[in-house]
Amino acid sequence: MKLTINWFWALALSTTILGCSQADTKEQIQSGQETTTEDKANTKKEETKVILFFGNSLTAGYGLEPTQAFPALIQERLDSLGYNYKVVNAGVSGETSAGGKSRVDWLLKKPVDVFVLELGANDGLRGIDPESTYKNLKTIMDKVRSKNPDVQILLAGMQMPPSMGQKYATQFSEVFTKLAKEENVVLIPFLLEGVAGDPELNQKDGIHPTVEGQKILADNVWQVMEPLVKAEAAL
Repeated sequence: MKLTINWFWALALSTTILGCSQADTKEQIQSGQETTTEDKANTKKEETKVILFFGNSLTAGYGLEPTQAFPALIQERLDSLGYNYKVVNAGVSGETSAGGKSRVDWLLKKPVDVFVLELGANDGLRGIDPESTYKNLKTIMDKVRSKNPDVQILLAGMQMPPSMGQKYATQFSEVFTKLAKEENVVLIPFLLEGVAGDPELNQKDGIHPTVEGQKILADNVWQVMEPLVKAEAAL
């Protein structure tokens, strides 16, 4: 549109103006191109980034309103601090790592900037071989990275109660520390830290956090996520 206006005025003005050199016109075009490039860069910088929470009933906020689940509480913090992020809650109650491996593909049709992987708890409660959980979680990470090479992955660590047997509980916990180290992802040491085993912070089933419990989960996640968000905002 800018070039069209320039030619309109060029035809309407005097012979002297019509005598402007091609070099001047070229400079105008280049200037316009530079402005467009700069505008695109600014627009890209201001684009809303996506944080995808991929998990089970803990992420979904089982027994509570969606706005009370910890992903929604993370969104509130991001908004209050002026960070341009959109949180997507992709938690499904009862999800295992195998189920997540099959489900994740359709969620990756759109770009993801931060991927929070919260799966494995149901594997542990069912006594599934930790090696199987390890392989499934690794496959999920590989799929996410293949679609989003620059994605930041946060892995929510999980632990099993002693009733599952000390050997099994140890092997299960090591799945998360091992993956974090080998895959170079950020580990949330134990998502349920400060909540697990506390009757006042869990619903009647003794497994799913109450409203207050979900707030603590949000704190546990935010301690790890905040440095990443700050670093991205500084770029």
